[in-house]
Amino acid sequence: MKRAISTDDAPAAVGAYSQATTNGEMLFTAGQLPLTTDGELLDDAPVDEQTRQCLENVSAILQSEGGSMDDVLKTTVFLDDIDDFDEFNQAYSEFFDEEPPARSAVEVGRVPKGAAVEIEALAVTE
Repeated sequence: MKRAISTDDAPAAVGAYSQATTNGEMLFTAGQLPLTTDGELLDDAPVDEQTRQCLENVSAILQSEGGSMDDVLKTTVFLDDIDDFDEFNQAYSEFFDEEPPARSAVEVGRVPKGAAVEIEALAVTE
């Protein structure tokens, strides 16, 4: 049975979607932008800082369900400029230990709200 997830420790959804959903076994986050819980968009910040904020948001959602970044099986990363990949990757690697999740990273025409990066995650909840 699907259940929507919402936590005050991550930015509120800015549209007709949930921060995440779960069926009790898997958790799917919405794409997380570099938004703070206060709603500040870090769109002018360097890509590494934006990446850290996106992943802090993913982490907060997982923690609200008793999980952690260790539970992430797969991430999908949307970059507005693939030339930022090395800077992104350096910050991204800070969030995962020896066994990082599978990942796709693609350049897109635009990321919502003018951000440089958006990250979504799929995690186990058991």
